[in-house]
Amino acid sequence: MRIRSSALAAVAALALSAAIPGTADAAQESITTSEAAEAAARPGDIVSSAPSAFHPLPGQPTNTKAWKIHYNSTTADGAPNVVSGTVIVPQDGRTGPRPLITYAVGTVGMGDSCAPSNNLPYGTSMEANLIQQLTLRGWAVVVTDYEGLGTPGVHTYTVGPSAGHAVLDAARAATRLPEAGLAAQTPVGIMGYSQGGQASSWAAELQGSYAPELQVKGTATGGVPADLLKVADFNNGSYGSGLIFMAAAGHDAAFPELNLDSYLNPAGKVLVGGMKDNCVAIDAIAGSFKRISDLTTRNPLAQPDWQARLNQSRLGRTAPAAPVYQYHALGDELIPYAVGSRLRSDWCARGANLEFDTIWIGEHVSGVITQSAAAANWLADRFAGRSARPNC
Repeated sequence: MRIRSSALAAVAALALSAAIPGTADAAQESITTSEAAEAAARPGDIVSSAPSAFHPLPGQPTNTKAWKIHYNSTTADGAPNVVSGTVIVPQDGRTGPRPLITYAVGTVGMGDSCAPSNNLPYGTSMEANLIQQLTLRGWAVVVTDYEGLGTPGVHTYTVGPSAGHAVLDAARAATRLPEAGLAAQTPVGIMGYSQGGQASSWAAELQGSYAPELQVKGTATGGVPADLLKVADFNNGSYGSGLIFMAAAGHDAAFPELNLDSYLNPAGKVLVGGMKDNCVAIDAIAGSFKRISDLTTRNPLAQPDWQARLNQSRLGRTAPAAPVYQYHALGDELIPYAVGSRLRSDWCARGANLEFDTIWIGEHVSGVITQSAAAANWLADRFAGRSARPNC
């Protein structure tokens, strides 16, 4: 069934959304380092699970069952870690196999209260209406919280390999959760926009080598920040500049040797310190219209070690093993269209099965809304075994 996007999509979140923290004590559960070490096993293995709920709006019924999970994954440098997430399964009486979407959300912030698993049960997760469009199709959905978001440590915001691992291992975990009723051979789709576009694209690039057993049928990815250095240069001093400092804090969390604090002036230390505990509405406003030079004693992004680490998150060097639907708004004011177009060119040059779609009218946040039905329909065609239509 093809479902059109609706006015519900006024949820416009992503880079400039306001995730509202959940309030229940159960939403604040965490796992200690020692517990994680004891549970260490294969990436994607379940460490813990507990019943949860899925509500697009407060109290809105969805005829689904949900579970909060902690599962094993892998950091950007290949070390084991534990990530949290949410598995959602429609209760529609379906007895045969159902597709699974591993869904990567856009920017929600860096504080643990912003994690999707802390908001999906209360109807305060800003992409929940878009996720509901997937469950209404009868698809199961697993939503990762990413590394350090809802679990100990600082969120490794925009560290591509870490996010890609978390997205793939979430799919593995969903198929290994007995209550979900999903088999190891469940057909899988990968989906995400903005920060989720980076995460889903990284999952697509990594899947062939990192999780080849997953039956990935395709990836729908949009508004992709494929080159962080170019995105940072574009946003320096603009209303999207807060995202630069969030990304710097995320990379510093993943790679402590970068020593971000040594570059920050007093105002920069206050701003970045606050970002680690808040959600994106506060972070984006607090960091807007700041230049890197306003908050630093010297620009870390000009240093070779920072450039090397940021370039580790650059996409386009590996062709995804499964087909990809990539979309980008021509008027995107946060992630330049040229960055998305370059990713398309790089993937095409490496032989990817890629369909690229330009959103001619709209900007960054509206892109996820206006294109949500097209992205889901594209995945439905892949689940149905229809051939993709690449346009490299």
